Amino acid sequence: MRLLPLLALPLAMAALTHATSASAAEGDDRFALRLGAMNIDSDNTIRGNTTVLGQDVGFDEDFGLGGKEWEPRVDGLFRISNRQRLIFNYFKYDKDRRETLDDGISFGGETVPAGSFVKGELKYQVASLVYDYSVVDTETFDLGLQLGAEYAKVSTKAYADLGTVYNGTFLDEKADGIAPVVGARFTITPSEKWMITAQGQYLNTDWGNFDDYDGDLTRANVIVDYKFTDNFGLFAGYDWFRLDVDQSGRDGTIGLKQEFKGPVAGISVSF
Repeated sequence: MRLLPLLALPLAMAALTHATSASAAEGDDRFALRLGAMNIDSDNTIRGNTTVLGQDVGFDEDFGLGGKEWEPRVDGLFRISNRQRLIFNYFKYDKDRRETLDDGISFGGETVPAGSFVKGELKYQVASLVYDYSVVDTETFDLGLQLGAEYAKVSTKAYADLGTVYNGTFLDEKADGIAPVVGARFTITPSEKWMITAQGQYLNTDWGNFDDYDGDLTRANVIVDYKFTDNFGLFAGYDWFRLDVDQSGRDGTIGLKQEFKGPVAGISVSF
């Protein structure tokens, strides 16, 4: 499965914007686009359990990825009618971390020299395309319900250079899938220039083709838009994602919980 099929429709529509435009604020605009970035802070937990010599063994450990990082964020919207919209969202996180040994270590006749290192990489992508219908549509506020599809992909890779002890890749895992997603959006337009939107989306891996992964993906955000002109504006807000999945095998279960959160900002255009 690839991300490109899911992106094809929104890109062909000139890269639409987000589920954040009430009809009063949109006017006659058919297309909208938000281009911005998210200053991401992540919380990560790995857990698992297995059986060793007839005894149950489990672990639950937090791990860090080393600081915040700005990553691209794109939202798009194509307004079919006053109450109907197609909404596209894309989020990416790509983080590398490298730990280097300052001093050499010797054990059991082997030596790990100074300068040896372990390098890890985590890539996380989420893209969704949903149909949004406004069940409430007034001049000052708008409530929409959403149904569509969401694609998620997580890949991890780790490489070690430990002199003569070990040299090579010791972890290279990928998991992706697509599933139906449900959501809701609430937009307030206090004036022609200001717009405030809250949105939430949820999917369960059992709804789609995520192989033997069980869990869910949740997203929520609040965005404030300000229009300088009819076609150009700025936005800022806060975004939050959570991935919580478990994979079962004959040797036990391993799970991963990751939260990505942080402020977002960028420009918006509409026409």
